[in-house]
Amino acid sequence: MCIGRLFHNLGAATEKTLSPLSFSEDSGGNGVWSGSMDSHSEVVERLRSAFRSGVTVPEQFRRTQLMKLMSMLKENEEKFVVALHKDLAKPRFEALLSELDIVTNDLHHTISNLSSWMQPEYVEKNLATKFDDCFVQRQPLGVVLIIGTWNYPLQLLILPMVGAIAAGNCVILKPSEVSTATDSLIAELVPKYLHQDCFAVISGGAEETKALLKHRFDHIFYTGSQNVARSILQAASVHLTPVTLELGGKCPCFIYGQVNILYAARRLVWAKFFNAGQSCVAPDYVLCSTAIRDAILPAIRQALEEFYGKEPQKCPDYSRIVSPQHWTRLMEMLGKTSGKVVIGGESNQEEKYIAPTVVVDVAEDDVLMGEEIFGPILPILTVESLEQGISFITSREKPLALYTFSDDSSAVKTVMEKTSSGGFCSNDSIIHMSLPSLPFGGVGASGFGCYHGRFGFETFSHRRACMLRGWALERINSLRYPPYSDERLGWLRWTTSPKFSCSIM
Repeated sequence: MCIGRLFHNLGAATEKTLSPLSFSEDSGGNGVWSGSMDSHSEVVERLRSAFRSGVTVPEQFRRTQLMKLMSMLKENEEKFVVALHKDLAKPRFEALLSELDIVTNDLHHTISNLSSWMQPEYVEKNLATKFDDCFVQRQPLGVVLIIGTWNYPLQLLILPMVGAIAAGNCVILKPSEVSTATDSLIAELVPKYLHQDCFAVISGGAEETKALLKHRFDHIFYTGSQNVARSILQAASVHLTPVTLELGGKCPCFIYGQVNILYAARRLVWAKFFNAGQSCVAPDYVLCSTAIRDAILPAIRQALEEFYGKEPQKCPDYSRIVSPQHWTRLMEMLGKTSGKVVIGGESNQEEKYIAPTVVVDVAEDDVLMGEEIFGPILPILTVESLEQGISFITSREKPLALYTFSDDSSAVKTVMEKTSSGGFCSNDSIIHMSLPSLPFGGVGASGFGCYHGRFGFETFSHRRACMLRGWALERINSLRYPPYSDERLGWLRWTTSPKFSCSIM
């Protein structure tokens, strides 16, 4: 039998009758899991039993669940737009582009390639294994936990789920409690569309997450802050659970040499102030020469007025800060900076509004250069050479993304080769993460592991080394048996030498 078919047929169990989850009604009338330690145990055990039955393994099951997830997004598109506006005042344009479309595009890519991804990967062999079947088999890990965050509460929760479903896992989703409207909608819809014995949503705050992490999972995927990530790692270490961390950091935008100032300003402004700067891949600060700074500031003002008008507070295309606590944090940073606010700075606490703000004359140790800003405040620092810019970047923690704006392709290449970051993009920002064929993930302090497309499938798969042997070539096999001799060792080393590698078939 073909090994691929053998793998597909494993666990080809008939789907069991769905058992409804126990829901309680929140103040908004949306179904939310009422979590306790016991109910968590019940959910985890139900999903583990489903996984052990093999129901998630066949390709058809995976494909069906991915299609249902697609239907959930398409049939409830306007509900998600409304929820995202409630949480972040996110414009419909941004909600569709960065939340729904990026997930549905990844779904299309995954569904189209699922069959090929699931096939065994045959490997090169040596003389001693010439007649064996040697291949890598992708196996699902089991029951995985995906913990989302609030700035893109749909995308950053559901997009990892695409890879987890494609790989054949059962999934527990933990949405962010900060983005309450989207959290409630996801908790309401997922049980209606996906197999309830294999997929669940558990809502709640920090204590709820802490209790959930006491359970053993086969993989934990977390998107959020570095401080919480440390707690996730500690909890995972108890069960030796593998973890993917998607964190963030201070993503630099290095503008060097000749550049189209107007185009650079437009792309920088769009990327920085999209979602009111609450993007883990947004440019966190700008490095450029004094001359470029003086040239680009008027272009930034022009772009801001073009995008959001003279009064951004009244513009429907400009988001708000997610919570009063985050608004206060940003305003405290702005109040403590030693830099000079040259654009923006206006705010309204009641509306959780902070104007698009640019700060110059920022020192390396300024409060704005400490933690990730994660808001609509853009510091500009000056460096006068390519080497100085690279040195500044490499002296700090590795960022999730690094952007270089320059007409000098050799300078772009130099920056790319002499720095390290989760992703790299020249003459634009953020846009690289929209391509499902590219991996998305951090390095060092910005996280580890990646996803999107094939990379999400691989993250949630175990790559199992498989060798299928018969009884032939026992004479060669006997070379390894005692009693040992130098002659036998010489022959054995010859048969396993890579210079006698054979084709993979």
